[in-house]
Formats: sequence, structure tokens, C-alpha cells
Amino acid sequence: MDGDQARALVGQGAFLLDVRTPEEYAAGHIDGATNIPLEEVSGRTSELPTDTVIVTYCQSGNRSASAARTLRQAGLEVCDLGPMSAW
Repeated sequence: MDGDQARALVGQGAFLLDVRTPEEYAAGHIDGATNIPLEEVSGRTSELPTDTVIVTYCQSGNRSASAARTLRQAGLEVCDLGPMSAW
């Protein structure tokens, strides 16, 4: 997905998920994003909404793609923005 699509989804109420480390998140993130590091995603799915799309992102796109796969396997609806720079 591209930045325009991601912004539109978030504008419509999608949940924005930053899967970078807490240090990366603290150094700068997309406004409104929730931080759950990739290593914690599978154990924290109960904290994520089940009634809306989740948009994942990270630094380069690798971690967000992995998180998106994990969340889809858990039955959640996910779109992967990829790198934060695409926003």
C-alpha cells in the first residue's frame, strides 16, 4: 500500500501500528501510531482492535511485513505500509 492509501485508511479510523523498537519510536513516529515492537506482536494481539483495519509500518518494511503476516494469521485485517518514509 502507498502513503496516500494508508493516510486515507487511518483517516477513516484504521489503527496505525509501529512495530519498531521503543527507542526508534521515541526518536520519531507517525502521529497517532501505537508502538508494539515486532518481537512482542504475537503475544499482544489482544491489545489490537478486531473491528477495524490495522496499518503496520517500520523503518525499512521488513518488520512491518512480518508483523502483518503474524496478525493476518491471528485473524486480523491488516494492510502493510512498509517503511515509515512511505507515509
